[in-house]
Amino acid sequence: MVDPRRQEGFLAAGGALEPARLTGGFHLSMSGSQNGRAERSLSVESVMDVARTILWPEPGHEQATKIDDVEAARAHEYSLLAMLLTRSPDAPTLSRIAELRGDTTPLGRAHLALAQAAGNANAEIIEREFFNLFIGVGRGELLPYGSYYLTGFLNERPLVRLRQDLRANGIERIEGQIEPEDHVATLCEVMAGFASGQFAAAPGMQQLFFERHLAPWVGQFFVDLERAEAADFYRYVGAIGSLYIETEAKAFALPA
Repeated sequence: MVDPRRQEGFLAAGGALEPARLTGGFHLSMSGSQNGRAERSLSVESVMDVARTILWPEPGHEQATKIDDVEAARAHEYSLLAMLLTRSPDAPTLSRIAELRGDTTPLGRAHLALAQAAGNANAEIIEREFFNLFIGVGRGELLPYGSYYLTGFLNERPLVRLRQDLRANGIERIEGQIEPEDHVATLCEVMAGFASGQFAAAPGMQQLFFERHLAPWVGQFFVDLERAEAADFYRYVGAIGSLYIETEAKAFALPA
């Protein structure tokens, strides 16, 4: 059952993404373990495959777990952010983003602005923008990692605590994956997994995970992205992220 606090907060924000409007993905993959329990793994290589089950499921491949419409919309929101922060969108993905719908709420207007930007965008130009923002020669303009935002350094205690919580929930990074788990896209994909039912979560886990690993810094990251010198298309992503993280924080703060 959906948490009524999240339902109230999300509906008040408006502008929820409509199901089956996008394609893309995030870093989660599922595989069987030796003891028969499904393991939940993180792998950049599985980005485009996994989120299709949330954002744009093919006929016959709809998500097996039935979830509340509000939780589905939350999963779509987090998946959109994870997809766009994992890699630059190609032309087909931009075409689907251009079909986003919105409304008169701030979040709805942010979706419409992103849709318009995607409709006018060139995939090659956005690829260069993505490189300048997040990769760069030496480093990008922004370092989208929790450890860096919270301590000024990479691979510090926030990453250690995150890995402990991921392991406690049966979520592990695939061997050979270099990107640290405290990347903003990974955190969004984990939240999408919780909301969609891809990842089973104990009562209260979504709020606990959000408050420990997203609330302290992810909102500021999205503000920085919106204002970044290299951001053109991505300033619209920053605007959506900033509004949505604020919405989540307010929803979780509502009395139970």
